[in-house]
Amino acid sequence: MAAAAESAKQPLLPRTYPSQVVSASSPALPSVPSAGVPGAGSRRFQSVLDVPNLKKRGGGTRSWIRVEAATASVQTIDLDKATMMRRCELPARDLRLLDPLFVYPSTILGRERAIVVNLEQIRCVITADEVLLLNSVDNYVLQYAMELQRRLLQRAEGDELPFEFRALELALEAACSFLDAQAAELEIEAYPLLDELTSKISTLNLERVRRLKSRLVALTRRVQKVRDEIEQLMDDDGDMAEMYLTEKKMRMEASVLSDQPLLGFNAAGAGTSVSAPVSPVSSPTESRKLDKSFSLCRSRHDSVKSSDNSATEHIEELEMLLEAYFVVIDSTLNKLTSLKEYIDDTEDFINIQLDNVRNQLIQFELLLTTATFVVAIFGVVAGVFGMNFETDVFSIQNAFQWVLITTGVIGAFIFCFFVWFFKYKRLMPL
Repeated sequence: MAAAAESAKQPLLPRTYPSQVVSASSPALPSVPSAGVPGAGSRRFQSVLDVPNLKKRGGGTRSWIRVEAATASVQTIDLDKATMMRRCELPARDLRLLDPLFVYPSTILGRERAIVVNLEQIRCVITADEVLLLNSVDNYVLQYAMELQRRLLQRAEGDELPFEFRALELALEAACSFLDAQAAELEIEAYPLLDELTSKISTLNLERVRRLKSRLVALTRRVQKVRDEIEQLMDDDGDMAEMYLTEKKMRMEASVLSDQPLLGFNAAGAGTSVSAPVSPVSSPTESRKLDKSFSLCRSRHDSVKSSDNSATEHIEELEMLLEAYFVVIDSTLNKLTSLKEYIDDTEDFINIQLDNVRNQLIQFELLLTTATFVVAIFGVVAGVFGMNFETDVFSIQNAFQWVLITTGVIGAFIFCFFVWFFKYKRLMPL
């Protein structure tokens, strides 16, 4: 019994486990720091977190070009994604559209306090006070910032276009001009190449036309996406009303100013209620104050409702702006469509030429087969006369010559019949 008690007091041996295999699907967990070795756990965590290529969540910053609406100043700032989300009140999925690591089609999104624009090289967030443009080495980005600054400084006195519409107009202008320039360059290259292909069909010219058509299809897809995005905005009054950021900002400031008297009244009422009890004599005064607060809230609600109605009525300004650039991008799309039709017509013409050559080869093959058949008849006659047996035909004078002449006449007749049949009966076009 004593031996059993001593064995029960002894600690159990630690169980050994096989070594863990670190993989991408099951990463190794940091070990728990042991009591006997101080600092072992901290060294373990430090070795895990000090990976040079490890990207921390929210730690990556990007360079943005900021154009301020009030002073038209241009500066470069570094902001991370979380700061941008708080600054512009945008969800992460909207900022993902501006990420250069992803390829997204052209998009224009109207949000509560910002407009997200992704048009070709121009990727920016437009607010009522500033434009945050994703910094890039592309020359179009710097030109956009400089041109926006110039237009803000040279703004006319009677021009009351809001700041967000100025920035959006410049982005649309840059995208439309860029796509139109690419379409014009493609036209200059395409038409001489297609004319050369029609005059000389070669493997090199066909390969050049194939590459040209691939570029045309890609450019047409991009232009079509910009056109569809503008058309979708023009067809939706709610999306256009969401883009009036300056008006919504002024409305919010007015609502905050109207809330201040109500807050002061509530604070004063709370002070009187704490200091002294309400007497029956003062109840009419309190009821009048309550009616006043209700009327203030009602007037605020009416002002907000009227401002919403005015925003809905004034969306024609934005609609006219979008319609102007819709005409430009639609003209570019028509150019590309005409070029594609010209390429299709050239391909049809080349196919007709190839079909004609193929038919001529088939006709020549049939004529050659007919001639071979006629020659084979002479071979049969020569073979018959060359047989080693006796017949009365051989005793006739000049029988071989007469047989050859008859065979030649029959063969010539057969050959002429086939030529006439192929040519005049149009069985195979020449």
